[in-house]
Amino acid sequence: MSQSLLYAFLIFMVVMYFTPGPNNIMLLSSGLTYGFRRTIPHIVGVVIGFAFMIAAVGFGLGSVFLAYPILQTLLKYAGAAYLVYLAAVIAMSGPTRPGEGDGRRPMTFWGAAMFQWINAKGWVIVIGTITAFAAIAQFPINIAIQTLISLLVGSVSCVVWALFGTALRPVLTSERLVRAFNILMAILLLASLYPVFMDA
Repeated sequence: MSQSLLYAFLIFMVVMYFTPGPNNIMLLSSGLTYGFRRTIPHIVGVVIGFAFMIAAVGFGLGSVFLAYPILQTLLKYAGAAYLVYLAAVIAMSGPTRPGEGDGRRPMTFWGAAMFQWINAKGWVIVIGTITAFAAIAQFPINIAIQTLISLLVGSVSCVVWALFGTALRPVLTSERLVRAFNILMAILLLASLYPVFMDA
């Protein structure tokens, strides 16, 4: 096992997971809007869904995308369309109150897990993980290590972002402030689409 490459991979994962991106922005907004407890399924969906994506691509699904590049293009634009929809939902979200019965709820486990497959930043991380850091160890140990590190770093990152949003709840007490914050988050979410269209 290459220890220097392992350390480099850890740094790569920490930087990629903790910097703002669609997942982190949505978790931050969800923590603010719904609180930490109601955001837990969203957190678990991101962590498990992304780790599964790394494992699936590493164990051979990536060859399907090499054989059929149109699939990656379709996923990219489907992801962009879904992010526009999510940005609109976030922008229109106000604070929830105990006993509020408007039917709003945070993203589910399955919604968050499936979102990873159309997340542009997610694909950057997966491709970087599988290609640049493949020599961490021999196959298939390398994929197992990469998947495990993704689970660990992803768990910490997602919890931190959701807790950050939750910590803002006592600060952003008025509906107007929450709406303004969510509009800002929606704009940042739309800004995360910049690499998708620049790569077109």
